Amino acid sequence: MAEKPRILLVEDEDNIAIAIEVLLGRVGYDLVRVSRGDQALPNIRAQQPNLVVLDVTLPGCSGYEVCQRLRSDPALSHIPVLMMSARVSQAEQRKGLAMGADAFLTKPFAMDDLKGLVARLIAGGPHEN
Repeated sequence: MAEKPRILLVEDEDNIAIAIEVLLGRVGYDLVRVSRGDQALPNIRAQQPNLVVLDVTLPGCSGYEVCQRLRSDPALSHIPVLMMSARVSQAEQRKGLAMGADAFLTKPFAMDDLKGLVARLIAGGPHEN
């Protein structure tokens, strides 16, 4: 039997993290969560996830910084990143994409939107913002 795709969730808000963990766990993903930006890269290296779901505002270091560091590391740069933020401005989204995110979701988001983006990013297909 094939292994479940692994997702590293980097989210400091427990309520949001629990909702995402339950939803994506139900549809067959293996989730690992960290709550600090400075825990993200060591865990990405250790876990080698199929996708990183990354909040922008984190303790330790920002999601923007995590994404930029991930993209500059040849061993990790292939891993897709779905960035999310409660900040709704187009400038925030453009910044996330400029830092190397593959897609950007604004909180609050519809769970169907999250599931669809996760499935497309893990499959390596096109995405929408």
